[in-house]
Amino acid sequence: MTKRHVKPLLGCVAAISMIATGMAYAKEGGDQYPNGAETWMAGAVPPKGNYFINYTGHYGGKLRDGSGKKVSGAKVGAWFTAQRYIHMTDKKIFGADYGWHVIVPLVHQNLRLGGASKSRNALGDVTINPLILAWHRDNLHWAFGLDINLPTGAYDSKDARRSVGANYWSFEPLLAVTWLHDDGWEASGKFMYNIKTKNKDFRPEPGAPKMDYRSGQEFHMDYLLGKHIGQWGVGVSGYYLKQTTNDKVDGSTLASSPAWSKGRKGQVFSYGPTVSYTTKSGMMVSGQWNHESKVRNRFGGDKVMLKLVTAF
Repeated sequence: MTKRHVKPLLGCVAAISMIATGMAYAKEGGDQYPNGAETWMAGAVPPKGNYFINYTGHYGGKLRDGSGKKVSGAKVGAWFTAQRYIHMTDKKIFGADYGWHVIVPLVHQNLRLGGASKSRNALGDVTINPLILAWHRDNLHWAFGLDINLPTGAYDSKDARRSVGANYWSFEPLLAVTWLHDDGWEASGKFMYNIKTKNKDFRPEPGAPKMDYRSGQEFHMDYLLGKHIGQWGVGVSGYYLKQTTNDKVDGSTLASSPAWSKGRKGQVFSYGPTVSYTTKSGMMVSGQWNHESKVRNRFGGDKVMLKLVTAF
């Protein structure tokens, strides 16, 4: 497998905002990064050139509380597509290849809260990364980056069901690693830590005064274990997310249900099959299905994603 056949690093964004409303509510902000987006060759950034990636998929899930129990009348369904442009330069920094990227997502979302639902087609939160550094050594590839998620997505403080963007900035340092053995076995992981600013337009329910809501910081990772067989690849992939700090409203830790799950910390672990195909020209198509488990204080369900990677 040549460098031209490897898939670029770093994630796309397809933001699905899931804001609190009434007695049954989720955390104020949804994921700006669609967990599980980077699996095959996650740490192997391509050589100098221009690259295009299209991510298309569907997510559907039901809200779960701090005990993992379903919250009645709260579920989400969303189709998303994201266009990502990557430019890798011929410059070296600390011996690494240097590049940058930008990602523009579009979302069709249907969000049900309290038994009533609304749909919206809108721009999601755009992601930029001014710093991609990639190293290669024999069978090992690794890269460092800094994703910056911008609050460009549609947001409606008066109706959570019409919000697609998270309405806050977030900064996400990341490290991706790929080990590719000569016999075709691959192990890849992408490790991220998300730090969020305040959403100053949050309303706990329609008509209430605006408040400052800060979603907790999160560690999350994508993973893959697979085997390349000729131009095909088959394997298992998924993601893990664990919120490390509490959600806060106007500086006070958010109450939760049950009471012992103070701070409304979210978590999820997913798994599922994945397959990829790489053409002789270097274009790659992959598909995956991920089932979510161990879900707490967030929506949990199933995600299907198709990805196209090509150079131009």
